Amino acid sequence: MTVRAARGAIRVESDTKQLVLGATERLLGELLKRNELDVEQLVSVFFTSTPDLRSVFPAEAARRMGLTAVPLLCASEIAVDGAMPSVIRVLVHFQSERGLRDVEHVYLDGAEALRDDL
Repeated sequence: MTVRAARGAIRVESDTKQLVLGATERLLGELLKRNELDVEQLVSVFFTSTPDLRSVFPAEAARRMGLTAVPLLCASEIAVDGAMPSVIRVLVHFQSERGLRDVEHVYLDGAEALRDDL
């Protein structure tokens, strides 16, 4: 097996704990589903959020999903002028037999605009 990484992002309608956790769970769940991953394959999960999202750590959603033994980390995105606001990003490291081109990246709810190559 090889360590691979999948990226994803989702826009959040507003900065409430319920919306941030719900969006994060949806994003992470879709990323796991599309890449056919189970918890035992996960190496680590790294979350970032734009500076305007401060109501809750996105990693809390992963804990609620049962990822209690997986190392999780949250950070704030750098504040770049003109950057898309209200975005949660995720980078999931996992063990897999998938090739690099077979990894599915997930962008939802307007975050698709961040990646014109997908």
